[in-house]
Amino acid sequence: MQGLSTYFKEIWRRRYFWLSLVKVDLRSRYRGSAFGIGWSLLHPIAMTAILCAVFGAYMKTTIVDFAPYLMAGLTFWQFITSSSLQGCECFLAGEGYIRQHPAPMAIYPLRAVLGASFHFTLGFLLVIGLTLICHGAGFLGPLALLSLIPTFAILLTFGWSLAILFGLANVRFRDLKHISEVGFQGLFYLTPIMYLESMIEGRRFVTMIFHLNPLMPFLHLLRAPVCDNAVPAMETYLAAALITLATASAATLAMVSQERKIIFHL
Repeated sequence: MQGLSTYFKEIWRRRYFWLSLVKVDLRSRYRGSAFGIGWSLLHPIAMTAILCAVFGAYMKTTIVDFAPYLMAGLTFWQFITSSSLQGCECFLAGEGYIRQHPAPMAIYPLRAVLGASFHFTLGFLLVIGLTLICHGAGFLGPLALLSLIPTFAILLTFGWSLAILFGLANVRFRDLKHISEVGFQGLFYLTPIMYLESMIEGRRFVTMIFHLNPLMPFLHLLRAPVCDNAVPAMETYLAAALITLATASAATLAMVSQERKIIFHL
């Protein structure tokens, strides 16, 4: 594969191509739907309402605190699973373009993660709106909101790296998507998406799992601004950045070795 700077320049030069692919994906997803893009907004609202109604009474917090916490976790989880599972299909879905249109292969995982990012952005705007409803218009400070910008950049890079790794692996092992769905279901319960971290205090084994869970820093980066009106600690940014760097490095090495071989496995 070409030098990284040249490679990324080539991806940017073809931005109209991959942006048009993302637009096609979004249009086809909602074509013929009466509610259209509203379904992307309804899902996190409905899930938050249902889980608050079912589990809210068992949480050691109030609904006005738990609802934004829960919706932020669900929105993050949807982004991670969408980036990974849609990434599994990215090269297979782009087979026609790959055979006819020579372009950097990283475009196709980028196509998947940008679609997931679009829905993630809509979902997180809902999280901010819910926070303002629950805590009042003056709750969120400008510094807390601005801290989300580097968080989104880190998360986009992390999602793109996951899409590349899952996409390359699925080209060779077509059952990976089904295995991943089961794996993510298990990981969901090992990640504090719908329950509070404070609930497992004193449980040494579960606490150890939390510390080893690579998704925890990203959750903290997203929740601190909207749940606590706080700028995340630099240690949290550093942890998320290191995890992203490791994932991106693995994705780069995998793409270097496999890019020219992908076409033979489609």
